[in-house]
Amino acid sequence: MAELVEIPARGGKAARLKKGQALKMINTHGHQVIDTWAFNAEDLGEFMSMEHLRAMLCTIFPKQGDYLYTNQRRPILLLEEDTSPGIHDTLMAACDVHRYQLLGCTDYHENCTDNLSACMKELGLSVPETPSPLNMWMNIPVADGGATSWEPPVSKPGDHVLLRAEMDCIVAMSACPQDIIPVNAGNPVEAHFEILD
Repeated sequence: MAELVEIPARGGKAARLKKGQALKMINTHGHQVIDTWAFNAEDLGEFMSMEHLRAMLCTIFPKQGDYLYTNQRRPILLLEEDTSPGIHDTLMAACDVHRYQLLGCTDYHENCTDNLSACMKELGLSVPETPSPLNMWMNIPVADGGATSWEPPVSKPGDHVLLRAEMDCIVAMSACPQDIIPVNAGNPVEAHFEILD
């Protein structure tokens, strides 16, 4: 039986996947955004890229059955299952200390950029940059004319995505600590994942 691993509230976790393995990411409480990255295990300079993904898929919303592409335009993951309504974000950068300063924070605020660095460090790795993440379950509607807004997720407790590795890779996940705007319904919480063969 696969081990269920917690992505701590406001924190991050990373996991190694062999080609053919899958990561089941679970939105335990239903309203938590998970910033998600994937890196080629042999070359961290190749990573899942939102600008390349959008160009390959010709959409801003990846759906069940879509490959997720790297900055070398190669598939790194397959979005094999998605039990949620399929509202995920490919537009917004990971939150960072600068974002929270702009939102009025004068003290340190946990953030997805630092979570990425910390969870990769747990595996003995470092990344030279923070790629734009696939923000699982983040709800960023795009209105006519191109205006965007920040809204609570439309997923429900227990919704999951299954990501199948197309190459040996490292998947990093941050339970987004955003509590100022409503993307986590104002209440960042833990989520979970498991590795499946």
